[in-house]
Amino acid sequence: MSLDTETGSFGSAEGFADAFYPLFTRLFDEGGDFVGTVDEKLTEARMDQPVELYVSRALGVGVLVGVLLWLVGATVGWGLFAFGLVSAETFTLGIPVSSEETAALLRSLTEPAAVLFSGLFFGTVGFALGFGTLIAIPYQRSNAREREINMLLSDAVSFMYALSVGGLNQLEILESMAEAEDTYGEVAKEFQSIVQETSYFGTDYRNAVRQQVADTPSDEFAQFLSDMLSIVNSGGDMERFLDDKKEKHLRTSKQQQELALETMELFGEMYMTLSLFPLLLIIILVIMSMLGQGQEFLLTATVYVLTPLIGVGFLVLVSTVKQDEPGDGYIDPDGVDDQFAETQREGLLHLGLIELFTGEFSLFDRIRSREGTYKTGELLRAPHHFLRDNPLITLALTVPATLVLLGTALASGRAPTTWQGFVDRPVWATFVWVYVPAYVTLLPLVVFYEWQQRRRSGITGKLSDNLRKLSSANDTGQTLLESIETTADTSTGKLAEEFEVMYAKVNYGMSLREALVEFNNEYHIPRVARTVKLISEAQQASSQITDVLTTAAQASENQDDIVRERVSRTRMQVAIILMTYLTLLGVMAILKLRFLDVLAGLTEQAGGTGAGGGGDELGSGGFAGGVNVDRLSVLFFHAVTIQAVLSGVIAGYIRSADIVSGMKFVVVLLSIALGVWVVVA
Repeated sequence: MSLDTETGSFGSAEGFADAFYPLFTRLFDEGGDFVGTVDEKLTEARMDQPVELYVSRALGVGVLVGVLLWLVGATVGWGLFAFGLVSAETFTLGIPVSSEETAALLRSLTEPAAVLFSGLFFGTVGFALGFGTLIAIPYQRSNAREREINMLLSDAVSFMYALSVGGLNQLEILESMAEAEDTYGEVAKEFQSIVQETSYFGTDYRNAVRQQVADTPSDEFAQFLSDMLSIVNSGGDMERFLDDKKEKHLRTSKQQQELALETMELFGEMYMTLSLFPLLLIIILVIMSMLGQGQEFLLTATVYVLTPLIGVGFLVLVSTVKQDEPGDGYIDPDGVDDQFAETQREGLLHLGLIELFTGEFSLFDRIRSREGTYKTGELLRAPHHFLRDNPLITLALTVPATLVLLGTALASGRAPTTWQGFVDRPVWATFVWVYVPAYVTLLPLVVFYEWQQRRRSGITGKLSDNLRKLSSANDTGQTLLESIETTADTSTGKLAEEFEVMYAKVNYGMSLREALVEFNNEYHIPRVARTVKLISEAQQASSQITDVLTTAAQASENQDDIVRERVSRTRMQVAIILMTYLTLLGVMAILKLRFLDVLAGLTEQAGGTGAGGGGDELGSGGFAGGVNVDRLSVLFFHAVTIQAVLSGVIAGYIRSADIVSGMKFVVVLLSIALGVWVVVA
């Protein structure tokens, strides 16, 4: 393949890759397994780049990073000798020498050899990092797409079944799926490839489906397309096929959830052991310090490096198994009505309908300015509603407030700025620098986030029951709108109230589809968005959509079962994590009360006896002479504080796959740690 005709200068991405293309041809076979696998992953990751250029660019990045780290490594090796940190006599390989001249020659070669080895080592690591990182990107994106496709496939098949019930033919079903990216994400993108292949390249849609079977990263989706293609070729009943596949994938999603929960249980048991490892290591290092053989650096590294690394590593490990719900829950209003679409985009930086008319006449610009003033006034009149809908915005207020508080404490001299200040007043210093910022930033975030989740649970809690009622009412011959009115009259709760609002909006002139989209975007819950999308698309064909509503109810009930199982199974994992932390806190408190304080008393006694003329066994030179009790007290307190943050975050993430949900656990565990240490200190 010739690359010199379509590339730019060396400064461009194409020119950079082209410069290293000769190296690619020397190192790799274009028809080899490695290049073929990378090409396959690039396709699955939807990265529109030729594999030759991509691997050449990865080689270039690897070479540049390798050269840079080679210079760093060589400089470090030279500096060790230049500044006298090591000497030629430090290194010996045990090589027998027959004369002093040979020994001198070996010593003279030690420094160049060390510099060369250091440079080669750092350079090799740099090349591996640069080249390996770029090569890993398509693998990572492919795996992420496969994961999302598998999660959404059951709902996507239900959506296709609803379209089939509505009377759409095979091509129309494919086109509708391709347009549903707002709710079905990567599954919709797979159908987009099929539709684009048929629309722009004139490919028969059977061949396009066959090609997508080879290009998709998901084996389950590939099997679904293959089975659908066989039904199309044989002239089978597509509606019945989709109904069967819907049931199959609902069962599959439950099985995948069961497997994920079993893996989480294993991880919970692993964490119970791993989180106690720093505690055991701290105890061992303290005992070694008492014997005069401890190293302060190891103790400090255990508290401030090893403990966070174990927690962060476990969180990353859990994230590879824990499945968060894909999508943001919003339904794209495009295709409904231009004016309605503008109102749905209304937000902090978008003023809604008036944006459609600004720029033509100055009158509309003045209206836009007044609209902005009105929206600002509304926000100031009810800021709690805005913060409820956007809990992370609280950080924009609390973080500056935290900085002001810390600045005030520093200016007044109440916040220690040295390590000795922490040693002298460990609880106060840690409270000022850690606990005050944590409480100021996390408490508002927790309050508004939990308020938001409680509001959303009012919708999802009775969604399945209300969908069943809608299906039953629709089955009696009522239209969908009449079914909504009946369900609202015979139900209670937040969802019933929203049904009443939808019915009123339609009576005042809004279309039912617009009312459904507006309701969904008010709460933007991904599972509700998929249900609303299914119903809104089906009702366009007919108001008698009993089968569609039944399908939506089955999908919602399946999701309810998964959620209940997840909450039940993860409750035990959360309990294990919290009890492990409380155990660690209790052991640390006992060590402080019954060990460090007693040790400090014995040391003081020994110091007094030594001053009177006796022995100084427990003084500076004897048993426990190397233990700084006050410093250990600070390290113990910081260890339980760091562990409180990590345990809270992990507990929340395991429970709901959301870091923010763990902040309530962080606040509670930090409060317990602070209360315990106020007593024991």
